[in-house]
Amino acid sequence: MTAALDALRGFRTRYGQYLPYVLLALYVIRAVTKAPNMGQLFATTLIGISEGCVFAIAASGLVLTYATTGVFNFAHGAVGMMSAYLYWALIAQHDVPVVIALVIILFVFAPLVGIAIERVMRFFNDAPVQTTVTVTIALTVMLIGLAQKMFPPDSGFRLDPLLGLKTLHIWEARPSYDNILALVLAVAVAILLRGLLFASRTGVAMRAVVDNPTLAALNGAPPVTIARYSWILGSVLAALAGVLLASQTGSPTQIELTFFILAAYGAAVIGKLKSLPLTFAGAIVLGILKSQAFFVLPKGNFWSSMQIALPGVFLFLSVLLVPAARLSVGRIVGVKAPRVPNLRSSLVRAAVFMGAMVLLSRLAPAANITDMSRALIYGVLLLSLVLLTGFSGQISLCQYVFVGVGAWAMGYYFGGHSIFGILLAGLIAVPFGALVALPAIRLQGLYLALVTLGFAAMSQDLVLSHSYLYGGGDVRVGRLHLLGLKFDSDKSFFVLCAIVFTLMAVGVLALKRGPLGRRLAALRDSQAACATLGLDVRRTKLVVFSMSAFIAGIAGALFGGLNAFNSVVQFDRINNIVLLLFAVVGGITTVTGALIGGSLFALLPYVQSEYPDQAGLVFAAVAIAVVALGRQPNGLAGMLFGAISGRGKPGREKSDNSTSAKELARAST
Repeated sequence: MTAALDALRGFRTRYGQYLPYVLLALYVIRAVTKAPNMGQLFATTLIGISEGCVFAIAASGLVLTYATTGVFNFAHGAVGMMSAYLYWALIAQHDVPVVIALVIILFVFAPLVGIAIERVMRFFNDAPVQTTVTVTIALTVMLIGLAQKMFPPDSGFRLDPLLGLKTLHIWEARPSYDNILALVLAVAVAILLRGLLFASRTGVAMRAVVDNPTLAALNGAPPVTIARYSWILGSVLAALAGVLLASQTGSPTQIELTFFILAAYGAAVIGKLKSLPLTFAGAIVLGILKSQAFFVLPKGNFWSSMQIALPGVFLFLSVLLVPAARLSVGRIVGVKAPRVPNLRSSLVRAAVFMGAMVLLSRLAPAANITDMSRALIYGVLLLSLVLLTGFSGQISLCQYVFVGVGAWAMGYYFGGHSIFGILLAGLIAVPFGALVALPAIRLQGLYLALVTLGFAAMSQDLVLSHSYLYGGGDVRVGRLHLLGLKFDSDKSFFVLCAIVFTLMAVGVLALKRGPLGRRLAALRDSQAACATLGLDVRRTKLVVFSMSAFIAGIAGALFGGLNAFNSVVQFDRINNIVLLLFAVVGGITTVTGALIGGSLFALLPYVQSEYPDQAGLVFAAVAIAVVALGRQPNGLAGMLFGAISGRGKPGREKSDNSTSAKELARAST
């Protein structure tokens, strides 16, 4: 495996810079040869350029914010979504003229949102990338939750084209006035941003802050003010892109519109998160690729799915083609987590926990047993993030892909009731985990979050939606039958979930105490130090991603048995970011945190079924909790352990490096 990875890295170093141009040239050649005529090719290209212009507007806001603040705003799409919905409310529900509504959204609401986000992110100025990623994801979920509360599905949201249904006749193309408007606005945004950055005092100050914020502050360029300007401009551009996208697509849901702007992420990565011209070029290329996909891609269900998955594929490949992340060398920072119990203590606690769960299965109301089982299943799933993110510091936004393939394997093989089905559910997820680990070997932090998000979007459309899996209809998943014991009833299945959670928890703690746990702690604190001490960082990442996928696949087998009938909707990409938030709230560094986060996560389906009008507020409350706990890596579990031990505020980042140095020294031996 190591030799193969070295060969791939050598090929990429030598020829990787030419690969995008070769693929693009082949794509264009096929489009020209497969199009019925040049007129139709021109028409679809013009439409693609128009859509790419909207992506360019959204991506430019991302790049501007990141280039001046160092924060990649995952909430960018949610800001555009909320702006589009509020714009619709003004014109449809309050009869505000279109021009006035646009002015309110672009020059009042969007700037206020930008100022609010800047105030929140200022608190995390010196926080690691993992924290800023989590906080901006929390803001995404909060905005989605508020939008779902304010605009329920029966609100009748639908945006008509801004300039009506009129079209122009250019050769065989008939672009709408909105298509031309998008092109004009994109060019105007490019010119204005260029003028702002290179012909104004504010733009010079922005570029100075990027190069050296301390020196810029000494020369009269206040970083806080510059950051506020950047967040305001970024929010305005997100709002403009959101309104344009919603008017082109008609009536997208809150989640659809939020993730439709996912395409802008890939364009921003093409621009290396700092070059506006390259970002615009990447967005235009994406728009053309989407418009020409009908001619280029072969016929068939898989290739039809590829057209839908193209933005996710574009993001995934864009991140793969960026230069490898430079290893961070800064000071070594350890995370003060609660003490890991020894094997004897773990087994005693596991026995007590199992006894409590058996007693609870007998005393709890029958109506609540299913929700309690769901909490334990989510706890198992969060254990995969405890191992991956809590112990090793690797971000993953694609765990539900492993859950989906695990549930399918449990139902499809061995009759859906066999112990071999559960084992297969974990094993079949391992190759997917290894596939994610390949880019993770050379990426970290923000780029790792982006590549896993792209992998989740791509896998939902190409893998889980395939006719061989969930695309062919619901998949029936049974419950375990073992040695004459049948866990078909809800109470017995709850006990089974408790057994699996207990075994996984004991196993995760055993890994934490062993040599692998020391290597993971060293990897989390300083990859550069690991490389310096001779640790095999690539192999360690490959192992931890594969093990995390195995645990998530096991959780998928239980998840499938809980629901009996499973569909692709249950493994939607939005669940990945919500899962990360609950992991942070519960405590992503401890087994207890996984149980707390899983229990809170299990409340969502209950609230959605019993109190559907309040489901959006639950999302918002969780997001607010994540922001509040942004500097508490051990979450509610850390606060609980701190209260029990009387240590005050545990889990803060330590200013000394004694523990981390010990971990590195032990790992190196």
